[in-house]
Amino acid sequence: MIIMKKALPRRTFLRGMGASLALPLLDAMVPAATAEVKSAARPVRRLGFVFMPMGCDITRWTPAGEKLDQLTPILSSLEPVKENVSVITNLELQNAYPGTHATSNAAFLSAAKAKLTESSDYYLGTTVDQIAAKQIGQETQLPSLELAMDLLQTVGQCDNGYACVYQNNLSWSSPTTPLPDEAHQHIVFEMLFGEGGSMAERRAALRKKASLLDSFNDDIARLQRKLGPGDRAKVSHYLDTVREVERRIQKAETDTADNPLPDLDRPVGVPAAYADHARLMFDLQVLALQGDVTRVITFQLARETSGRTYPEIGVPDPHHPLTHHGNDPEKIAKMAKINQFHVSLFAEFVKKLKETPDGTGSLLDHSLFLYGSGMGNPNLHDHTNLPVIVAGGAAAGMKGGRHIKFAKATPLANLHLTLLDKVGVRLDSFADSKGKVDQLFEPLPV
Repeated sequence: MIIMKKALPRRTFLRGMGASLALPLLDAMVPAATAEVKSAARPVRRLGFVFMPMGCDITRWTPAGEKLDQLTPILSSLEPVKENVSVITNLELQNAYPGTHATSNAAFLSAAKAKLTESSDYYLGTTVDQIAAKQIGQETQLPSLELAMDLLQTVGQCDNGYACVYQNNLSWSSPTTPLPDEAHQHIVFEMLFGEGGSMAERRAALRKKASLLDSFNDDIARLQRKLGPGDRAKVSHYLDTVREVERRIQKAETDTADNPLPDLDRPVGVPAAYADHARLMFDLQVLALQGDVTRVITFQLARETSGRTYPEIGVPDPHHPLTHHGNDPEKIAKMAKINQFHVSLFAEFVKKLKETPDGTGSLLDHSLFLYGSGMGNPNLHDHTNLPVIVAGGAAAGMKGGRHIKFAKATPLANLHLTLLDKVGVRLDSFADSKGKVDQLFEPLPV
């Protein structure tokens, strides 16, 4: 028997008019009789961060024991994926003091102390996602993807003498270079699938088609004829997902055109309901990872000091004032309901990653996501006992289903350093780290 080792390149794209479509990992991309780990289809390490603003009610967050047998109210939605996540408590961000919303946001991924300034001479530190992007993001179309839910146009001074730039941006590619987030799902869709020309030219080309996928009909048909049954099913499912996300984006824009309501916090054309918008942004992240368009993602669920209300879950009160609850039980309960809502959307995302095949495992197996906040108790504006979840990472030896409570306050930077190590980025230290937290992981068989 002669074994042919020809295979589709992992970086295979379909190209149409003003559009480009990356393919998910297929069996046809693995050369015959070649171990996956030695091929171009070897498990890819991916790293993501989801930021929850303004801390939480830690009493409704913290699990009682060392295992996630009984989930707390805020974490209850993690039940279907609890074996794939770990809750970590007693982490701190000392460099976020003197205790502001600006420094909470700025230190979350940098673990660095923000320069006190209201002007453009701001200074922070390179964030953990960008350190990863410089090494594991260079082989992809987008080295990293920075997303948010809010339109952040405020400039000048935002919080006790700190420039708004600290509050508006999670990612910094250098101490003086913040990276803006994108909150409009259509623009993100074009970032993932658009190609060539100006933004206006790409939009015009796409508007001529009922769907972006119309640009690829002939190429898709040719590709499917070359693939085996399993790969054909994978491609069909992936294309169905792209088409469904595109349909939801188009519907949101149509609904806005039919019933325009001004909202200073949200971009024009996003879904009216927060959950619908967030689910679209999470689904775009799944597509970006599945097509290997990027391997590094940050997502800001809401900005610090957000006055957003959540009537869809029965909380018409603005979020920020609720966090200054003064130990009022009613306000704390409403704040916790928002915390629970945010976690539930992340839980849905983790479940989708778990259900999406990727080589010999799933996207969740081959990804690490940190969910958390730069603030602990928002009523005190403290940065101790931060609420943090780590999801995924089975391919890196991640052990889930656990509550890890450190005996003493431990820098969040220690966890960042560990996550970098597990995606193949070797550093001796990061910001104020004093070591790694390797008890999160178990050694993989050699």
